[in-house]
Amino acid sequence: MATKKKTESVNNFSKYIRWFWILFGAGILCFFLVFQLAAWGFFGEMPDHTQLENPNTNLAGEIISHDGETLGKFYLSDNRTPVGYDELPQHLVDALIATEDARYHKHAGIDARGTVRAFAYLGRKGGASTISQQLARQLFIGVRDKESTTSAIFQKIQEWVLAIRLERQYTKEEIIAQYFNIYDFGNFGDGIRSAASIYFDKKPMDLDIKESAMLVGMFKNSSLYNPREHRNPEGTKNRRNVVLAQMAKYGYITQEVKDSLQQTELDLKFTPQSHDVGTATYFRAYLQEELKKWVNDPKNTKPDGTKYSIYKDGLKFYTTIDSRMQKYAEEAVAQHMPRLQAEFFHQNTPQRNRTAPFLDLTRGAIDTLMRTSIKRSERWRHMKYDLKKPEEEIYKSFEEPTEMSIFSWKEGKYAEIDTVMTPMDSMRYYKHFLRPGMMSMEPQTGHVRAWVGGMNYRHFKYDMVKQGKRQIGSTFKPFVYAAAIDQLRLSPCDTLPRSQITIEANKYGNPEPWTPRNDNGDYSGYLNLKQSLANSVNTVTARLMNDIGPQPVVDLAKSLGIEQDILPVPSIALGTPDLSVYEMVAAYSAFANKGVYTKPVVLTRIEDKNGTVLFQFTPETKDVLSEEVAYVTVNLMEGVTQGGSGTRLRHTYGTDPAYKEIITGYPYEFDNPIAGKTGTTQNQSDGWFMGMVPNLVTGVWVGAEDRAAHFASINYGQGAAMALPIWALYMKSCYADETLNVSKEAFEKPEELSIIIDCDEFKDNAKQSKKGKLDDPEIDF
Repeated sequence: MATKKKTESVNNFSKYIRWFWILFGAGILCFFLVFQLAAWGFFGEMPDHTQLENPNTNLAGEIISHDGETLGKFYLSDNRTPVGYDELPQHLVDALIATEDARYHKHAGIDARGTVRAFAYLGRKGGASTISQQLARQLFIGVRDKESTTSAIFQKIQEWVLAIRLERQYTKEEIIAQYFNIYDFGNFGDGIRSAASIYFDKKPMDLDIKESAMLVGMFKNSSLYNPREHRNPEGTKNRRNVVLAQMAKYGYITQEVKDSLQQTELDLKFTPQSHDVGTATYFRAYLQEELKKWVNDPKNTKPDGTKYSIYKDGLKFYTTIDSRMQKYAEEAVAQHMPRLQAEFFHQNTPQRNRTAPFLDLTRGAIDTLMRTSIKRSERWRHMKYDLKKPEEEIYKSFEEPTEMSIFSWKEGKYAEIDTVMTPMDSMRYYKHFLRPGMMSMEPQTGHVRAWVGGMNYRHFKYDMVKQGKRQIGSTFKPFVYAAAIDQLRLSPCDTLPRSQITIEANKYGNPEPWTPRNDNGDYSGYLNLKQSLANSVNTVTARLMNDIGPQPVVDLAKSLGIEQDILPVPSIALGTPDLSVYEMVAAYSAFANKGVYTKPVVLTRIEDKNGTVLFQFTPETKDVLSEEVAYVTVNLMEGVTQGGSGTRLRHTYGTDPAYKEIITGYPYEFDNPIAGKTGTTQNQSDGWFMGMVPNLVTGVWVGAEDRAAHFASINYGQGAAMALPIWALYMKSCYADETLNVSKEAFEKPEELSIIIDCDEFKDNAKQSKKGKLDDPEIDF
């Protein structure tokens, strides 16, 4: 009997053991089955091998300067540019591991110890998500569903599966780099590279320990721990200190370093990245439009036939802009324009000008001008064509007070003023502002090194380098002189009378007789060509035009890249055409480049995110003038800075005591060869300066939006006062930066030069020949 009971007891125990192993095996089987179901996508879509190898993340297009700096990015929502592990400082990696996954190098995607702890304490002592799991969530799963426990569990299982697959696919270093690249740090700081730049104006490798700790602290919640003043700077600082404490806990920094750094402030250098701010904004806007044309060209598609996106595909755009020269150009504009603007405001107070900022306009003409401006405004376009509002309602909206931020120069610097004013008053306010346009280019290569289309892209979006075209005044005269030298073999030493000349009606398509005047009213004596161009004498230019006719001048201008149609009439000699800074710089560059025109280049190549070259530029050049004619024309323009309207580049010029205060950086005291030409339109609406050294040609324009807004006198309204200072400040900065190698040498003289440019030698020859080249028998050599 006892034996029987003992046998039954053994059998019962064996049954329990058997059931235990059955249940244990079933549990293990279910565990693996759940994992397999997750891998098959039963709990939600899972990436395949290709997707795992190439995660579908939006990568911003990156604009890269000639000297390797990032000028800006093209993106719609994700401002992300990936970096490699070797571009991350060690203390940044240490901060991440110490805070997010202390056993990162000891597991294969799932931290078993941490997982058990999380289950045992229901997460009260911290979670168990590894860096690999968090990356899996960011890349493929998204935000966890907190409303449904079941969904949250399924998502966690997906994370485990993907974390293991990621660990098999990538190295530990690659996973960390991907994690830093994928995270959104807020304020368009997508990825560590953008975040480091936006919050500290640094590259990731340049971050110090406390900066790295702050950014790692944001992984917990970048919206909550946002360091901007109006968000949560104190909470962000506390979170940073937690990261520093974790780094000390795991031996990455000493206790002393931790205590010291925890006492410091965040020391942000907030540098927002958007299309409206930053470096080379006008250039970036121009480039964006050009790239849209490139991606829409059927020849430029992806291997699968779809279009590239400049915003999402991580393309790299290698440009010719030099970040240093661009910086100097923008600084020159920012130095000069507020001082020039202050004088313009001074001359246009209500007491001095009741129709400010306009001159020579009646009230009726001003009303017409403003109504025309209304119809050209973005507000009008949006209300009429997007919102389909009637015109009466649109006009009325321009008289309704509205909250807005407006542009201002405050203490010589850009500032925004929050105010309430009507859109009509806002338009009139902005019409008071003078605006600049500037481009700088290497004549030999056509590479554009600096592009400043205005002084503030957010408030003045119209680009005055390529988009805007304005009357060019006397900067057109070198084309007349060059055509005359080419056809008549003139020397800079040839002389012509300064007296007035009339080109009779219909001689060159002019319907009426044309008799130009000199600005100073002086018509006495004779001048050689060098003196005439240096002092911008209109009557001498008109004589040259009369000798050769306007058509050869137009043909030359078109050959030099001028895109605008020019009517072949005599008056073009004084600069009546409307041209862009872009056209003028390209045309002048041919003079510096020995008569060879080189089309401006802004983009050298395009690469995809893997470094494959998608586009490589091909230079476009053509011979326009002989080397001799180009050199003689340059020699003429050197006279402008030696004894003409550009003389102030070399020494003090002007009698007004206040003049030096307005003409920024004056005197400039250049002593190297400079060829140039100033330009001023008839009522001082437009001021130009074109300046050249052997390897750099730069053009500057300054004027208001409307030609009726201008200085009252030539003293401040001439190109030498409005535009030349920007050129001078820019060039001084370029010369101070010896790494740029901007030339101070003389322009290269042709080996064969038959035209005499030495006027002493010319006079000796003339006396011997007793004969002049021109048709005036009274020319005095």
